[in-house]
Amino acid sequence: MGRTRRFGTLAGAVLLGIMAGCAWVDLKPQGEKVRVLSKSEVGRCKPLGQVTANTTATLGFIARGKSVVQEEVYRLARNNAGGMGGDTIVAKGPLLEGEQSFDVYRCINP
Repeated sequence: MGRTRRFGTLAGAVLLGIMAGCAWVDLKPQGEKVRVLSKSEVGRCKPLGQVTANTTATLGFIARGKSVVQEEVYRLARNNAGGMGGDTIVAKGPLLEGEQSFDVYRCINP
């Protein structure tokens, strides 16, 4: 009985570890056209508003990889910005606990 329980615990920990590195957010067609730029690159663009994107930064007690979480947040923000008619997002601040806000712009044919 103890051996089976240890195997189940180990298998669960391995599965959580694998899932911690997985990205679950798909980039939608409208998000594929949205770029991530810096504030200095959008001087001639039309501001459209802002979006805040968030995703899970931890799975239980295991922290997900920061690069995976950042990529998911970018994908979510790009999807939302595309739905607003935007083609560019600019981060307003750093990624904090799986959440980040972005300004949305239309730079092509503003």
